Amino acid sequence: MQHVNPNLARTRPSAVVEAKKWIEGVRFAPERPLINVSQAAPATPPPRALREAIAEVALSDDSAHLYGPVLGLPGLRAALARQIGEIYGAQVAPGQVAITSGCNQAFAAAIATLAAPGDAVIVPAPWYFNHQMWLEISGIETVPLGSGPGLLPDPAAAEALITARTRAIVLVTPNNPGGVEYPADLVLAFHDLARAHGLALIVDETYRDFDSRPAPAHQLFQTPDWDETFIHLYSFSKAYRLTGHRVGALATSPARMLEVEKFLDTMAICPNQIGQRAALWGIENLGQWLAGERAEILARRALIEAGFAGLPGWRLLGAGAYFAYVEHPFAGEPSEALCQRMVREIGVLALPGTMFTPAGSASGGRQLRIAFANIDADGIATLFERLTALGSA
Repeated sequence: MQHVNPNLARTRPSAVVEAKKWIEGVRFAPERPLINVSQAAPATPPPRALREAIAEVALSDDSAHLYGPVLGLPGLRAALARQIGEIYGAQVAPGQVAITSGCNQAFAAAIATLAAPGDAVIVPAPWYFNHQMWLEISGIETVPLGSGPGLLPDPAAAEALITARTRAIVLVTPNNPGGVEYPADLVLAFHDLARAHGLALIVDETYRDFDSRPAPAHQLFQTPDWDETFIHLYSFSKAYRLTGHRVGALATSPARMLEVEKFLDTMAICPNQIGQRAALWGIENLGQWLAGERAEILARRALIEAGFAGLPGWRLLGAGAYFAYVEHPFAGEPSEALCQRMVREIGVLALPGTMFTPAGSASGGRQLRIAFANIDADGIATLFERLTALGSA
């Protein structure tokens, strides 16, 4: 093979891609099909009304098949700015919002404007693996910030990690993989820390629509000159089941948006045109439907919490949005080996904690992520039946 970028070569494959290889060649009996709790993605298509709107756009709107504005459709940018303002009780201008090809691209764009090879970014562990992958591919050091009780990171511990090379701190809330909803005062403390040191605070809120709290998750949009420190990331994929259409967003300052535009223009030229129109239709028409989706996810979360409370030896470390993050009872059996054994013995595909933690992490070897939003109440009951039947290796 010819020369390969060493940053790319040393980056571990995507956890989801790697885990899917574990089910290759495995036959699952019809009466006991695979329970796939590995990927945090809706398992069903958008509601029919939205699919009909997508079909109408594809048939009738010729411009939906052409290049569009690099930063996204003006109507969608304005609608999302209004929605953010309504949710967080703040004023957000359309010029502070960009539409991206999924939230992963929003993260990549934010990092590209902030850091260069050799710089460093602080990321709480366990982390979202695609964040760490992009940093490593970009030649940027991922500085792990250990999570304390309740999987909550500590601003004081983060401050001790800041060096002259640090450019940003990344938070995900509700958290992936832990599911934990970061308290508003904790998010604000990280914002104040970042501002004091001249850093950016990137907050990925992909799962904000499934937060259990009635009040806004934080007050960052209300802070003076919020866009000088805070970069907000969002995804339409989970809210409206648009994963295949790849529509995400970020909010930041108009000055940084000029740099974001350069990155997005070279990466994709413009976001998916049909997907953007679908997201706009969702904002305008699916508020009540999305409230029902949230209620269903919260009901599944309650079942998960009750199930692990009654499962001997297992410990629930965090739960929320799409995820449960747990500690397994099989001391001495690495979580990656356990997850592969779960496929063979009980027909369950989950992801090991080693895919969300630094190499050699002892905690990752005892932990698993379960994406419970992919399964309904009956599926959750079956999941616990199978986990109960799982013996030690």
